[in-house]
Amino acid sequence: MSKIAFIFPGQGAQYCGMGQDFYENSQTARELFDQASEILGFSVPELCFEKNDRLDITEYTQVAMVTTSLAMLRVLKERGIAADATAGLSLGEYCAIVAAGAMQEEDAIRTVRQRGILMQQAVPVGLGSMAAVLAMDAATIEAVIAPIEGVQIANYNCPGQIVISGKKEAVELASEKLKEAGAKRVIALNVSGPFHSAMLTEAGEALRGVLEEVAVSTPKIPYVANVTASYVRDEKEIKPLLAKQVSSSVRWQQSMETMLADGVDTFVEIGPGKTLAGFMKKIKRDAKVFNIEKWEDVEVLVKALKEV
Repeated sequence: MSKIAFIFPGQGAQYCGMGQDFYENSQTARELFDQASEILGFSVPELCFEKNDRLDITEYTQVAMVTTSLAMLRVLKERGIAADATAGLSLGEYCAIVAAGAMQEEDAIRTVRQRGILMQQAVPVGLGSMAAVLAMDAATIEAVIAPIEGVQIANYNCPGQIVISGKKEAVELASEKLKEAGAKRVIALNVSGPFHSAMLTEAGEALRGVLEEVAVSTPKIPYVANVTASYVRDEKEIKPLLAKQVSSSVRWQQSMETMLADGVDTFVEIGPGKTLAGFMKKIKRDAKVFNIEKWEDVEVLVKALKEV
């Protein structure tokens, strides 16, 4: 029997028009977009489908991404497609928790709205930055940046792609040192803050207060937490891990390795873009990966799973 994981992308995969075909073709997807609009007090369909300057601003990006991915998840559930485990990259972890049955959709939407605002306000623009390090192993990167104060690994995405984050000057110095040590390329990222670094510790503490008001329950299926790359089965772990996640490294490669070791052989990326599918090709080339990004992708998945 094939073992299936639902995986959800994070911030950076957003684009104008994402999820529009789901809104137009599915009543349940449309209801979620409209429900999100009621919760937030602005039009989420307008945010996602019409050209605007807000979609790439963190406090709006996060609710747009989560609403879109959860609307797509609703359609899969309607078609009877279920997972054995879930995971989400950074922001996507909220979708993973909903998919695992441990948080309600509306609570995830409310929480990520606050998360986005807290992360946006945490560090004044220009004080922090992030950079992607290509074609260098994690151990070497860790060794090179260890003596530099104010920089850390933000994302262990896949072999050959690791992201560093922190104070702008520290990231720039680390970038130079990494190039000297043999990194193929170090690319400065166009982001509005030093996400997943110690500079966001206060935002994480503030988020802890927001999470106190959110109801969580025991996951019906396990999900893998970014912070530990381990399965979460106990509801008591959920809130502390989400608060810590904001300023901690996202262990995505290790998270996927946890699932692979558990026998997961089919991954369904639910949400805009194909970022996670790209990572998986470098983690385990022969793993089966499906993308749910467009309406027609649902039929492709349904047909493929029938043939398994």
